[in-house]
Amino acid sequence: MSFGRMAAGCAILFACDIAFARGTLTVESGSFRAGAPIPEALTCDGGDSLPSLRWSGAPAGTKSFAILVDDPDAPGGTFTHWLLFDVPPTVSSIDGSIPTGAKQGKNDFGNARWNGPCPPPGRAHHYHFRVLALDSVPSLPDSAPRAAVDRALQSHVLAQGEIVGTYFRKKH
Repeated sequence: MSFGRMAAGCAILFACDIAFARGTLTVESGSFRAGAPIPEALTCDGGDSLPSLRWSGAPAGTKSFAILVDDPDAPGGTFTHWLLFDVPPTVSSIDGSIPTGAKQGKNDFGNARWNGPCPPPGRAHHYHFRVLALDSVPSLPDSAPRAAVDRALQSHVLAQGEIVGTYFRKKH
């Protein structure tokens, strides 16, 4: 793919900053292994419990973190499950609660909170948990829409990493 086509695609998918991030974060979960199924307790079929995440490798100059969780396999296109931003630079994990000072944007369910996997019955969907190290603090209000979050993060990503889990919904 040429740089021009890649840049055009980046603008549409908010992948530019991520694709050209200067560093890589290591992202792990205490809730599921990379590439493995996400436990039902974290989904709409369970209690929509918050997943356990931890990351390392933040570069010098990191002023905050953001976490974006998307399902690119959704029938209508990529579906956002969680937007967390203004995570303090001293935080390197989430385990059951939102860090003090962090804010949540509005997901595609219309909620400013974590909504776990909830695909239609059928094939497994892939859930991308991306952690971004930022050179700024977006300072958006709680419930900010995805487009505003993307604009605020644009050109501020120092490093990124992700873990992907899957979920296959057996019932409706």
